[in-house]
Amino acid sequence: QVELAEICTKSERYIGTEGGGMDQSISFLAEEGTHSFFFQSAKLIEFNPLRATDVRLSSRAAFVIANSCVEMNKAAISHYSIRVMECHLATKLLSKSKGLDWKKTLRLHDVQTKLGVSLEEMLTIVEEVLHPEPYSTEEICKCLGISLEELRAQILSPNTQDVSAFKLYHCAKHVYSEAARVLEFKMICNEAPANAIQLLGELMTQSYISCREMYECSCPELDRLVDICLQSGAIGSHLTGAGWGGCTVSMVPTDKLSTFLKNVKKAYYQTNVQRLALENNSLFATKPGRGALVFVEA
Repeated sequence: QVELAEICTKSERYIGTEGGGMDQSISFLAEEGTHSFFFQSAKLIEFNPLRATDVRLSSRAAFVIANSCVEMNKAAISHYSIRVMECHLATKLLSKSKGLDWKKTLRLHDVQTKLGVSLEEMLTIVEEVLHPEPYSTEEICKCLGISLEELRAQILSPNTQDVSAFKLYHCAKHVYSEAARVLEFKMICNEAPANAIQLLGELMTQSYISCREMYECSCPELDRLVDICLQSGAIGSHLTGAGWGGCTVSMVPTDKLSTFLKNVKKAYYQTNVQRLALENNSLFATKPGRGALVFVEA
């Protein structure tokens, strides 16, 4: 299953999309969700090497998927690849500023690992090293001590060759803060305090705000949908997938689920003809379930 997940992740990159591996990994590694009447299971997915760890979720809350009905083709639009490249370039500048071999440091996670510091310390380093204003390609070349030709040939991907400015600070801050939120989410699930659901919902909404403000991968329809979900009773809501369209995921108390679904349908789908036509397949509650299986006939 791990091998298949890694193959699927690599395959996507042959169409020019510098994708991650979250979707592919959970599609193969997810297990049956319910461990008991009170708990259901999610997965903490980590990479290099790929591994998945069970995370217990309370059954007192459901996860609701809501489709914004806005499509974003990752292969046809460069937004996604630009964000990946911005993270890649931020890695290079952070590495060089700390005396690391920046040519061999590929990911923001690698910088943290090589420095042996916490995610909170990495956020401080980002503040110290990178400026919030976009970096021009000329400034990046100056920081790395390379020519524009070397930058294009050795670092930039084919669909980012013509980009003239990169937001390194914002992307690095989003990545490190998002990683910290994931670990905090797992810690809360493990410790299961009385207000666990509230705390988890707050983390989800913080994730959305960071996606919108720092990573800039939201869109007006997603912003509207998250706002409606929160107003309709969700404890937390955030966008999922590549961004610039797609779906939101909201955490909703199970005893408020029916009212929540009714209110979101009325406020988002029934006010728009296009969305109304897709309503039946666009909003639903879900529980963690089993991933892909291969059935072999005996």
